[in-house]
Amino acid sequence: MPQDAHAKNSWPLFRSLASYALPGDLMAGLTLAAIAIPEQMATARLGGFAPQIGFFAFMAGSLGFALLGGNRFLSCGADSTITPIFAGGLAALAAGSPEYQGLAVALALMVGAMMLAGGAFRLGGIANLLSMPVMVGFLAGISVHIIVSQLPGVLGLDAPGGPTLDRIGVLATELGRTNPITFCIGFGVLAVVFISEKISAKIPGALIGLVGATLATTGLGLESKGVNVVGTVPGTLPRPTLPMLAPEQWVHLVPLAFVITVVVMVQTAATTRSFPSDPDKPADVDRDFLGAGAGSVLSGLFGAFPVNASPPRTGIVAETGGQSQLAGLAAAVIVLLLLAFGTGLLRHVPDAALGGILLFVALRIIRTKQIVTIYRQSFSEFLLIVATAALIIVLPIQQGAFLGIVLSLLHGIWSTTRARLVEFERVPGTTIWWPAHPHITGERVAGVAVIGLQAPLSFLNAPGFRSDVTKVLGTTAPQLLVLEASGMVEIDFTAAQILLDVFKVCNAQGVTVALARLESVRAQDAFERFRLFDVLPKEHVFHSVDEAVHKLAK
Repeated sequence: MPQDAHAKNSWPLFRSLASYALPGDLMAGLTLAAIAIPEQMATARLGGFAPQIGFFAFMAGSLGFALLGGNRFLSCGADSTITPIFAGGLAALAAGSPEYQGLAVALALMVGAMMLAGGAFRLGGIANLLSMPVMVGFLAGISVHIIVSQLPGVLGLDAPGGPTLDRIGVLATELGRTNPITFCIGFGVLAVVFISEKISAKIPGALIGLVGATLATTGLGLESKGVNVVGTVPGTLPRPTLPMLAPEQWVHLVPLAFVITVVVMVQTAATTRSFPSDPDKPADVDRDFLGAGAGSVLSGLFGAFPVNASPPRTGIVAETGGQSQLAGLAAAVIVLLLLAFGTGLLRHVPDAALGGILLFVALRIIRTKQIVTIYRQSFSEFLLIVATAALIIVLPIQQGAFLGIVLSLLHGIWSTTRARLVEFERVPGTTIWWPAHPHITGERVAGVAVIGLQAPLSFLNAPGFRSDVTKVLGTTAPQLLVLEASGMVEIDFTAAQILLDVFKVCNAQGVTVALARLESVRAQDAFERFRLFDVLPKEHVFHSVDEAVHKLAK
């Protein structure tokens, strides 16, 4: 393929230019900007940054993803899922210090580098580190943090400090001092956004609420009645910057950067799979990691913080006619023009209005339907939701997020260790061998035991596998033992040694061993690498259980 043609097929920006998709992208960009402007301001304030820093993050995320990302619709920018996490982590390192901004910049560069490495080395599987119950609990905990952080501004109260539970207690005792005007502004904006969302996701309810609240504040002179406003927003444009930090400060950021990277990977993968560029092709998650990574690197260079994929904004681009990343670039240009010429319009935006927008975001990310479904269908995994949410709420948020990842991994390990040996029976009148079930009548062959493990065989479950095989040998005393291996997709070193021991024990007891349906290429390779065929002859490997029984049963 010629180089120019390859470039057009490889990069979404070239594809969009080649297809002349500008009109649809321009309309999608206008809608995206109307939604993103108030959201990016609010998210920046959530992290303790000036509003223009949120705009820098949005422009960087849009440009970075357009350059390296693959998804045609994905919107990347400041995100309320990760902002409370890194804000909590940075506050622990530099609360109230001028270094706070520099640490945020360094964190963005580190997260971007990790994302780029994840995409380059095709580590898309990392996105599966958080199971669905853990992710649902994670978002519920984040939602509580957002609500607790924004309620003081909406109620017109001083923001309490300390752990989340303590802050909730203080707010409960201070409710009687609520400023009714800020209360009406905050919850009025929340109502506008909620109603707009119910009517159509294309309606920029946040922008409508923000404009209405600003006009009411200026027209009625509400600043003199205790309504705090954003104030002067510098009309500065992003400029290249690098943090001047000591080496040990970079080291201290590594755990936080890892946690943020995992969350960004999970959300980016979920977004690109939910809004695929081509429904007939699998989503290129690794390619989109590159785009999100480039966005965070640029965000750091612009003096902002880590960015993330946004499912709601991505959905807006897809629903409003966007055809390519030109939609995101168009929205970024609009934000750039606002920064250059229109920051005066933002001066009288009430803080309570931004708080109302974030309250809506917090309520939206609580996946109530999934929580109810999991509760009804798997109570043990519902407890996993509760435990994850509790970790996020009770502990410092960055520690809770890290432990949430650990909890997800432990859940996966526990699920693997639960895998037990199953016995197979022949379906009457067929050559099919199926796991035995109390409600299904099956046939057995005298002197033959057919067993299988419906999971990867690893150090986690291999000891249990050996114990179960020993029980089968002791209770049925078979002459032929057939291992149905279709579910055994992976075999590690520890498991291979245990398999060798099992085969040797069978040989010593005069039991013939056969292997059926070893379909996994990785498992086949493991049999070769670990020299399992030195004990199990290759002529005892069959394509089906029935074939093994007919060839080897006496």
